[in-house]
Amino acid sequence: MNVKNKIRVMVVDDHFLVRVGLAGTINVESDMSVVAEAKDGAQAIEAFRQHKPDITLMDLRLPSMNGIEAISLIREENRGARIIALSTYDGDEDIYRALRAGAQAYLLKTMLHDDLIQAIRAVHSGKRYIPPAVAARLAERLPGSELTHRELEVLDLIVKGLSNKGIADVLVITEGTVKIHVKSILSKLGVSDRTQATTTALQRGIIHLE
Repeated sequence: MNVKNKIRVMVVDDHFLVRVGLAGTINVESDMSVVAEAKDGAQAIEAFRQHKPDITLMDLRLPSMNGIEAISLIREENRGARIIALSTYDGDEDIYRALRAGAQAYLLKTMLHDDLIQAIRAVHSGKRYIPPAVAARLAERLPGSELTHRELEVLDLIVKGLSNKGIADVLVITEGTVKIHVKSILSKLGVSDRTQATTTALQRGIIHLE
């Protein structure tokens, strides 16, 4: 097949061996070819501008600028950009954020070779590709569970083990305001205490421990 007629793919991952593996898997297919690689979000944006790939494989966990931020910025500049999110995370919040940012597919890095190739062809043809296991996790997401930016800040500090006073000091707000945020967070997460909130936040991918 003529190179011009192939599906042109960009691979974004901060691990060299992962990029090599993905490129090797893609390049053996007769109808697709890797035309660019990037190791972080900022580099991905520049490479997209230069190469205008048909499909971008975007790792979500990247240094300096994460994959979701990169997806959002690429889609702001190029509404027609077709992006497949790759992640080791299978929490419903991770999936929701990636799709909301503009990804048309979400694949776990434990996927089979056939899943990747099928996803690339599906997204290239204008379809979404959500594997059954990913769809099932997304379906678990409770309606109305969206946390505000301030609530996310408070939750992050709860996960780090800070008391209400400690959170108030960090965010420069009153303890009373912190208590209101905590109450709202517990309600939205459907839990009854801070320990359960921490467990749920980590399991769902709302907060990640670095």
